[in-house]
Amino acid sequence: MEISTWKADFEIEREEKDRFFAEHGQSPILSEDRLRFRGLAYYPPDPAYRFELELHEHQEKETLTMEMSHGSARKFLRWGEFRFNIGDEECTLQAYKGASEEERLFVPFRDVTSGTETYGAGRYLDLDSDRDRTPEGKWILDLNKAYNPWCAYSEAYTCPFVLSENWLKVSVRAGEKTYPPHNHKK
Repeated sequence: MEISTWKADFEIEREEKDRFFAEHGQSPILSEDRLRFRGLAYYPPDPAYRFELELHEHQEKETLTMEMSHGSARKFLRWGEFRFNIGDEECTLQAYKGASEEERLFVPFRDVTSGTETYGAGRYLDLDSDRDRTPEGKWILDLNKAYNPWCAYSEAYTCPFVLSENWLKVSVRAGEKTYPPHNHKK
């Protein structure tokens, strides 16, 4: 895919998400805040944060417990890992599944920007087998699609906390920034 097409697709996706957050009845933005809502804050799309990778699937699919934001917990299977570099830093992110028959991978992470430029509890990626695979079978790990969990917008939602094995020691200046940015306040 050409860079210009890739960037244009991002802009369309982001506009659609902003419209959903501003107008839809199931938006995580509190109804009293929607009149002031002018869109989420994002880093500009950067192809340096888009990777086509093999998933190094774990032979033993260990069941892990992720603590949730309201004190509960949820079980996940540690399915495999992605290995890549950001700058000179070697990075590894674990990919999880809620159940072995799922086709979707859940990749939560924190990075150096967490708590300052981005949501403190971390951001997520959801990789769908149909949408996020190349014809050669590699996964497209695009950190530009990193999004905040809905608990970043409202305490009505419960979200899993990122396990320390997915805390990156680099800055990922891609995807969604923290909410609310300064221009969302009155």
